[in-house]
Amino acid sequence: MMQNNSRILKTKRIAIQGGYGAFHEIAAIQYFGDENIEIVPRNTFKDLFKALKEGVVDYGITAIENSLAGSILPNYTLLLESKMKIIGEIYLRIKQNLVALPGQTIEDIKEVYSHPMAILQCQIFFDDYPQIKLIDSIDTALSAKQIADEKSLGIGAIASDLAAKKYGLEIIAPEIETHKLNYTRFLILHDRNGSSFYDRDINKASLSFSLADQIGSLSKILSIFSFHEINLTKIQSMPIIGKEWEYQFYVDLEITDYDRYQHSLSAIAPFTSDFHILGEYYKGEKLLD
Repeated sequence: MMQNNSRILKTKRIAIQGGYGAFHEIAAIQYFGDENIEIVPRNTFKDLFKALKEGVVDYGITAIENSLAGSILPNYTLLLESKMKIIGEIYLRIKQNLVALPGQTIEDIKEVYSHPMAILQCQIFFDDYPQIKLIDSIDTALSAKQIADEKSLGIGAIASDLAAKKYGLEIIAPEIETHKLNYTRFLILHDRNGSSFYDRDINKASLSFSLADQIGSLSKILSIFSFHEINLTKIQSMPIIGKEWEYQFYVDLEITDYDRYQHSLSAIAPFTSDFHILGEYYKGEKLLD
């Protein structure tokens, strides 16, 4: 009997927020490739983190900020509380399409369903069609799925081209988003420490900390990063529940010299409390699809 020495690749189970065809799935495929992956949809971000924490999936992918709408603040809290690690990121251009059952025109559409953020991103397009009622839903792809499942005529959804393809819908109007340079940043999450999926040298880190009870702690921290020539790409603050006027800070920074980065962390330690390294990873690229 001949022994098969070919390498068997383990299927990666990846939790996403939303249904099949969601932008989360597109980002997952762009990051991991479309082979040996299994997409595991979850309706909410909370359910996504739960699946990852319970070991139901190997990886999670979650939106964390949009270039137009800003940060998705609740996801910072979910990330910190879950103790999951960021192992990568990806920036995906968001192309919104008006989709419906085949054979219809935009004049046939009376209602359009989608996530409130997607509706907001396409508002100017729909200003020219006042007869169309815009209705909030929990997800772009799930809105497309509902139209297909219920065979709803006269109903449209704002969704990705992948969602249209998966559910057999037609794109009545492509790329209806107001701003074409609309990117969402997605984080790739894993349940333990480790290098990024692509096994490349890290050049970015995400940190979380609150301030020590000292005057000028934040300015001292920023000065230390500046002294070590550490470029901060993002600073996000959130109130700490139960502690008036105290904040948790989330910081993204670039790493050009790992030793210098480590020295900067040691130097800021006296001025922080509740310090966490959320992840060290390779800086993501902007993708057009």
